[in-house]
Amino acid sequence: MSQGRRRWRNKPGAGGGEVVTVHPSAGTETLQKLSYFVGISDRTAGARGISMNLVVIPPGARSEPHLHCGFETAIYLLSGRVQTCYGDDLKRSVINGPGDFLYIPENVPHQAVNLSDTEPAVGLVARNCAGEQEDVQLYPFEPPAGAD
Repeated sequence: MSQGRRRWRNKPGAGGGEVVTVHPSAGTETLQKLSYFVGISDRTAGARGISMNLVVIPPGARSEPHLHCGFETAIYLLSGRVQTCYGDDLKRSVINGPGDFLYIPENVPHQAVNLSDTEPAVGLVARNCAGEQEDVQLYPFEPPAGAD
């Protein structure tokens, strides 16, 4: 199994099901143009209502503007400083650093921007969707002239 998946069976009467450990071996580029290390998902662990991944935003990079259709997102920033632009035309923003938790409601357009030109930003991402990318929709956004 390419994801390094291991399973342990529960003892009878212990709640049923299996405990799954996933060791991602390589990053996968997403529709948002970020590198994801897929951890827990429907495909890797048989999850039905949750996913958890590690995201790496390279120095100076930004995700494609996008939203998650019908699903909430929670992020714990492990390292780096990230500006998240969000809402209609991405006019609002918040800056987060290591140790911050970030909540993005369902259907809210957003874009992550790594504020460092030298260090990657790394975050742990969880969504109440077991698929890794099935709910992602790019958000058509044109930055104002001179914004970059």
